[in-house]
Amino acid sequence: MTAGPQYIAYQATEDEKRKFLSRTYGWMALALVISAATAYFVSQSQTLLSLLWGGKAVGFWILAISEVALVFILSMNVHKFKPLTVKFFFVLYAVINGATLASVFALFDMHVITQAFLCAALLYASMSLFGMKTGKNLASWGRYLLMALLGLVIVGVVNMVITLITKQTLTWIDWVIDIATIVIFTGLTAYDSQKILRAAEHADGSEAFQELAVYGALDLYLDFINIFLAILRIFGRVRRS
Repeated sequence: MTAGPQYIAYQATEDEKRKFLSRTYGWMALALVISAATAYFVSQSQTLLSLLWGGKAVGFWILAISEVALVFILSMNVHKFKPLTVKFFFVLYAVINGATLASVFALFDMHVITQAFLCAALLYASMSLFGMKTGKNLASWGRYLLMALLGLVIVGVVNMVITLITKQTLTWIDWVIDIATIVIFTGLTAYDSQKILRAAEHADGSEAFQELAVYGALDLYLDFINIFLAILRIFGRVRRS
């Protein structure tokens, strides 16, 4: 006598798993291309740069707040939006983030940007591969890394306030923040990659999994962007010293 109906999770075929992973990493790569192209385009226009950074950088802060709002909207409505709507917001986020990153091309030499990108890509790929291949369950990593990320955000805000008040930059804190950022987001890369792989094992090609692929791509995209920017700041600081 059974206690009730037995439910067996759908097991995806190898082809379905491959399609889900390809879709997820494909959206992530597309977002990086869109952001890079947008950043370069904006950096070449004095008019757009003035809109962003003129008048106490009001334009920049509007875009930065819009980014946070978009992530909040997506996370709070994960089961309400159609796949096309999720994709639209994802592309929009990549464009807005690219615009906020336009200053990268103005502040750093292209050689430094290329070096930072290659280092970030190598580190990112290594940790993503580790997350997919390791037999260890990385679920506990996610909890601790998110707590560490919250602490890092608090330190960053405090550092910004101190800098505004004292008009002096505490360089050693900047170093700590950038190194911690790399450590936290490389860990999150492994965690997110394993999470996406496990989702792929049950991917059935439905709308829900089409949406999940885009959400997974957003996580991977944010991991890479944060690693890249932290490495870029370190490289730039080293070259100036």
